[in-house]
Amino acid sequence: MSKAAPKVSPELYINRELSWIEFNYRVLAQALDEHTPLLEQAKFSAIFSNNLDEFFMVRVASLKSQLEAGVATLSDDGLTPHQQLEAIQQKLRPLLDLQQQHYRHSLKSQLAEHGVHLIDYANLNGEQRQWVDDYFRNAVFPVLTPLAVDPSHPFPYISNLSLNVAVLVRDPDSGQQQFARVKVPQKILPRFVPIPPKLSGRSPEPVFTAVPLEQVVAFNLSLLFPGMNVEGHYFFRVTRDADLELRDLEADDLMEALEAGLRKRRRGGEVVRLEVADEMPESVLHLLIEGADVEAEDVYRINGPLGLDDLMGLLSIRLPRLKDKPFSGRTPPALARTQKSQLEDGSIKQEEFESIFSVLRRGDVLLQHPYDLFSASVEEFLNQAADDPSVLAIKMTLYRTSKDSPVIAALIRAAENGKQVMALVELKARFDEDNNIQWARQLESSGVHVVYGVIGLKTHTKILLVVRREKRGLNTYVHIGTGNYNSKTSSLYTDIGLLTARPEFGADLVELFNYLTGFSKQQSFRRLLVAPVTLRKGMEDLIRREIEHAQAGRGGHIRAKMNALVDPAIIGLLYQASQAGVTIELVVRGMCCLRPGLEGISDHIRVVSVIGRFLEHSRLFWFGNGGAPEIFIGSADWMPRNLDRRVEAVAPIEDPLLREQLEKLLEIYLHDTRAWHMGPDGQFSQPQQEGEAHLAQAELMARWRGGLAPAA
Repeated sequence: MSKAAPKVSPELYINRELSWIEFNYRVLAQALDEHTPLLEQAKFSAIFSNNLDEFFMVRVASLKSQLEAGVATLSDDGLTPHQQLEAIQQKLRPLLDLQQQHYRHSLKSQLAEHGVHLIDYANLNGEQRQWVDDYFRNAVFPVLTPLAVDPSHPFPYISNLSLNVAVLVRDPDSGQQQFARVKVPQKILPRFVPIPPKLSGRSPEPVFTAVPLEQVVAFNLSLLFPGMNVEGHYFFRVTRDADLELRDLEADDLMEALEAGLRKRRRGGEVVRLEVADEMPESVLHLLIEGADVEAEDVYRINGPLGLDDLMGLLSIRLPRLKDKPFSGRTPPALARTQKSQLEDGSIKQEEFESIFSVLRRGDVLLQHPYDLFSASVEEFLNQAADDPSVLAIKMTLYRTSKDSPVIAALIRAAENGKQVMALVELKARFDEDNNIQWARQLESSGVHVVYGVIGLKTHTKILLVVRREKRGLNTYVHIGTGNYNSKTSSLYTDIGLLTARPEFGADLVELFNYLTGFSKQQSFRRLLVAPVTLRKGMEDLIRREIEHAQAGRGGHIRAKMNALVDPAIIGLLYQASQAGVTIELVVRGMCCLRPGLEGISDHIRVVSVIGRFLEHSRLFWFGNGGAPEIFIGSADWMPRNLDRRVEAVAPIEDPLLREQLEKLLEIYLHDTRAWHMGPDGQFSQPQQEGEAHLAQAELMARWRGGLAPAA
């Protein structure tokens, strides 16, 4: 039986919700950074807003549910649900002000200098106003449905994340003032309505001119309420509880329950946030609070446009100078002669071509996305497996995949070619459930065996197994990665993958897939660390081994990169390791509940966070092991859900040259001069930069453009 990890006292643990807000501030800081191209600033501001929407729909909703249920359990840092909700609001409101100040006073004016004009309706010239009013009559007016509120018309249901106009109208005959709600159709019409540049009256003509859709609606309300006097309009937006509550259900029940839950989510559960325009009078706000059944403390007055996630649409403007320079990854050098497309277009000759399987028989291939092309590596591997007559079976997990996915197409083609194809589709991938249900049905109808995982566990691991008949019998080929099998996000996220033909890895995946699809109670694996079976103990033992090395004078050392560090037991062990003299260097993109740099407790722990044009998503775990280092990659963060409530696989990198590449990769991240450094209070700061900047992602892009791997 493994030794219990030391318990962490509340004062040594940072609240996870507040740590998440600190992470989202780092995202917003990318928008505020003058070095970020203008349209990329708009993108990061949109991501900040979108992140917040999900945070309220899931995390805040969960805390409010605990509060309503009278849950008395304290968080790991010793706070009640009510105290956490208060702390969230206190930390969040200044950030919302910061975002709006940036939009109103910096982003809009700087975009205008480059010919991109986001104009308020009140500032349109005569020709522009005429065009916008015509647009309203022809394209907007027919789809609007004004809903009155009076004794015969109850307060309407306000759908989740919808943008709305609260309207005050007065009957000129009776003198009675009435309230109505108009939903802004921003899901079917552009949020920023483009106006023909020639109407600007400017020379030269602007590149892009637009007016917010909600203002187009608001300033044409007289057409919706003929014969009435429109006395005021005020914008508002609600956020509802959107987390699906699913218990341990059988597969068929799970599909049915998910579909019912998704229908409910589209409407939404309880309101957890009400955003209103800052100028909204208290009388109108009171009507909304009563009608939508909102707590007063859940109201956020916003001095600017609501729902700035729609700023993402500005990236479609064709102004390359206001965006990041385009980057396209490369075909991994080890796979340069394996590309079927190059064989077909004559780039390589038939005698030069070799299959991916022959390459992997010679040695492992390490993939670093987006620098290594997903299409030329993982997709090529899957495509060759689908078409190769010697391949007998393909098994893989699908957590999030893209629309029009080449991965799905390859699986369907493999099934049509008579291969045994199994896809484990995780229906419970949050906010991708609907998409995954559609893929599951499409795969099933094509003859793919589709399963939905282990009851009570979410399957988060990213694994792919190919079984091939060869001269000496059956051989297995494996892909294990940190990221989803998603063609779109593979160019936006940083991830690590391993392609290997090592028999022990193949044997482990055979048994892991049996665990996922049958009644296996597998309790051990040869090389992989698998949650919820061996991963927690394996990671804790690796940390303890570094403690032993340090105590024996062999200089314990841990380096790790992950999305989040939340698990109290792991944090307790890291504190213990620091006190034993182990040097601990962590790259954590998001939440980090550990306090680094506390004298006598965590002096030897350093935490940095790298935020850049690509979303940092790879997980690496390096242990010095007294001079014989070991490094692991996988899909698991150091969080209770990954270690205990999900199916995860973490794999060792056994090729010394590949280990060296990953060691260099960690070195690059740890020496990023724009990285955020975490203090003992949980706050992150960027040190003043002196001399030449070294940005991890920029350096990696430059190395790949120059044909160099990180270890070169």
